[in-house]
This record gives sequence, structure tokens and C-alpha cells, in this order.
Amino acid sequence: MSRTIRRHGRLSRRSVLIAASAASLGWAAGPARSAAVASASPNQVRIGFQKSAVNLVVLKQQGALEKRFADSKVQWVEFPAGPQLLEALSVGGLEFGLTGDSPPVFAQAAGRELLYVGAEPPKPLSSAVLVPAASPLRTLADLRGKRIALQKGSSSHYLLLRAVARAGLQWSDIAPMYLPPSDARAAFEKGAVDAWVVWDPYYAATELDIKPRVLATGAGLSSNNSFYLASKPFVERHPGAVQALLDELTRADAYVQSNRKEAAQLIADFSGLSLATVHLFISRRPPSPVAPLSPALVADQQRVADAFEQQGLIPRRIKVADIVWSPQRARLEAKAA
Repeated sequence: MSRTIRRHGRLSRRSVLIAASAASLGWAAGPARSAAVASASPNQVRIGFQKSAVNLVVLKQQGALEKRFADSKVQWVEFPAGPQLLEALSVGGLEFGLTGDSPPVFAQAAGRELLYVGAEPPKPLSSAVLVPAASPLRTLADLRGKRIALQKGSSSHYLLLRAVARAGLQWSDIAPMYLPPSDARAAFEKGAVDAWVVWDPYYAATELDIKPRVLATGAGLSSNNSFYLASKPFVERHPGAVQALLDELTRADAYVQSNRKEAAQLIADFSGLSLATVHLFISRRPPSPVAPLSPALVADQQRVADAFEQQGLIPRRIKVADIVWSPQRARLEAKAA
């Protein structure tokens, strides 16, 4: 498949564990530091991203963060999906990254040390339940007993959960096949699964390459929110750097909105995706400035968490608000330090 999305560069387990040890040692004296030290530039900013992370990809291609954090070592690590990214972040292999709605829920339920620091507006049209063009499946209720490919713990997991509920089915009525996107596409093309739940740009690439039928999008089912998360030590030590990252991401989005052709070329050059694929998935993406989480977004994310807990897919109930960063609170704590 000439347009199949390339595999990501993985962090070795050794490098992740070394990074985790370094992060923990560096944080040991963190709470006692002064506000002046806490606002200093970080030594490094390791950023986890996916091909769907338009704002981050633009910043990477422009070298914007290397300029903004001139005294820091900026590193970029690509992942195929959010669960893998948050695993690296939670063990100290990253400082910052972007995922969909479900990965942070699973991470928090597992007791991972991370914080929500920013969010983009909803993108419900950017994910879908796909079936082959000739499939007899016509409604969500037809998913009963069917093999459905999805990345476990990803935004597609929540979309399928909502789709199953909307059809009046139970989770036990379907046969989920937990596969990363590249393996899921291969299974979908071979007919080894009956349906595939996926997000852009995998959705857009598949749509153009093999012309599947869309059984449902996230519209009316899932907001498909995108969240920026950071390691707790990084946020506590460098709140100014976190705000700078959000500011740069918003600037990148303004560039995308004003320079669609140039932005699409930047993304295509990085990803290896065709320009047609990039234009298609960007067309489904609304303006996406980045800001700290609003109460409405926290409430929406709590509904995601509750849905997984009610189905027994996470081990305990969690409170999303417990790991949401507040810039105002951070400023007050800095003044009091």
C-alpha cells in the first residue's frame, strides 16, 4: 500500500526508563524551589505527537519551538496512537503530548502521573465506523456479532462504545479486535474484520485509497475531543513553558486557517501522506486554537470516563477534574512560594 501511513519511531524501553529515572531525580527537590527557578526554561522538552496532531506537526516543520525554547533541547517522538504516547509520558519519556479523549481516561484509571493542560475544540466528523463498500451492514444495529477493529484505549474505543449503545446493543454483543491502525487497515482490506473504527488521517487515507462505506461518524455520538497532556513534574516546575506551548499551538492553528495550501504541504512533506489525503482530513477539522480546559470540556470528558467505568472497561471510577491543570491556581501558588 503506497499510501499506508508509515510506522512511528519508537522509544526503547531502556531509554524510557533512563528518562523516567532522570525525571524523578530532577523532581525530588521541585516543591522547595522558588517561583523564579520554577519559571526558568526547561533543560529539555520532549514532545509526543501523531500524524493527526496538525498544530504540533506545523510547529515541528517550522522549527518554532526550537526558537521559542532556545535554551532547551526540543525532541520530537512520533506515535501511532494515544495509548502508546501516554505510556511514554507517564514513565518520564516525554514532557508533553496530544491524544484523543480515551487514552487519558485509561491512564488516569491506571494511576499514571499526568495532567490535562490544554484542549482543542471538538472534531466529531474526524472519526468514523467504516465497513467495506460491499458490506451487508447498513445500520449500527447490524454490528451485532461482528468483528470490529479498533485501537484499544483510543478515541475510536469510545466512539464504538457510543455506537453500540445507540444501536441498543451491549458491548458483549460485538467482537472487538484490538489492533493498532496499520494492522487494523491490513485486516480491514483482507476482510479479516467486518468493520473498523478509526480517526483521521487514517480515516481520510483509507477513504481515498479503498473507498469504504461510512456507517457512522462521531456526529451525535462522540465529540472526539483532543487534549494536550504533560507530565506532572514538568507542569509544576515550568508552568510558564506550558503556557508558551499553548500559545505557540494557537499560533500554529492560525497559520493553518490562513494558509491552507502551505500548511497542507508541510504536513504532507512530514507524513508521506498524499496532498489529497491531507486536504481531506484538514477539511473535517474546525479552527483549533488551544486553551486550558473549560468546565464544559471537563464535564464532557467525565462522561467519557463514566461510560468506560460503567462497562467495566476501566478498573475504577475516576474524577477527571483531579488531574486538570489550572493556570490561575499555578500563578497563585507561584506567588505564594
